[in-house]
Amino acid sequence: MKSRAHFRLKLHSRSLVLGDRTLVMGVVNVTPDSFSDGGSFIDAGAAVSHALELEKSGADIIDIGGESTRPGAATISADEEISRILPVLLSLRDRIRIPISIDTRKAVVAEAAIAAGAEIVNDVSALQFDPALGEVIHCHKVPIILMHMRGSPASMQKGPFARDVFADVTGGLRAAVKRARKAGIANSQIILDPGIGFGKNYRQNFQLLAHLEKIAALGFPLLVGTSRKAFLGATLRSADSPAPPGDRIWGTAATVTATILAGAHIVRVHDVAEMAQVVRVADAIAAEL
Repeated sequence: MKSRAHFRLKLHSRSLVLGDRTLVMGVVNVTPDSFSDGGSFIDAGAAVSHALELEKSGADIIDIGGESTRPGAATISADEEISRILPVLLSLRDRIRIPISIDTRKAVVAEAAIAAGAEIVNDVSALQFDPALGEVIHCHKVPIILMHMRGSPASMQKGPFARDVFADVTGGLRAAVKRARKAGIANSQIILDPGIGFGKNYRQNFQLLAHLEKIAALGFPLLVGTSRKAFLGATLRSADSPAPPGDRIWGTAATVTATILAGAHIVRVHDVAEMAQVVRVADAIAAEL
């Protein structure tokens, strides 16, 4: 692909090439309160079955999370988070062939997850919630996804929002990279995520998607997650009566296409079978740009 830089991540089991094609990260929320599918996979058996189905549907990576980071969500204890995700990871370890990412902000959770087979850490706080997480990443030499978030899950959509979303996101991500480097994490093991929906108003999400190249200019591989998010529900209907998460698939498809044409390396989605088709066609278009 001409417009997308190439990178190689070192996982424990393999190297992951980013740039030849867009990788699909499938979401498995082992939570009772996630915005899109809360409670559907809180049972470990259901979560394992769902992860295996996502792999079969075309996922390249599975992202497992035990704590909701939806707007207004409260923090749970590390013990509770581990009790949710560990049975799923241990069951999948010898059954799944694609890499597993653990979606957590906590060092002790990441430590337990890596011991159980996770090979990537996805931190929505970008090492701000638990600075010790950087030490875990450095020690185990796994890649980390650093996401921009303004505020915390409990407060992020209450505002005030940034006047200049690009200055806010690029500045925040540069600071995140500095924190990672201070912890000893190599640049080659860092992925950046602009944090669509995390402390941005609806218009700002579209601004970021329309000019994603400004984030790509930071020089790191990009992961973008737009799947089923509230700004899509408001756009498809209205802010007062948004389309429910299950009715946002085609809106998600439009944003996935836009992110790929702008240079995203990984898209994080719930509806893997549908988005795998979108990715394949968008990649074919992007290859001709």
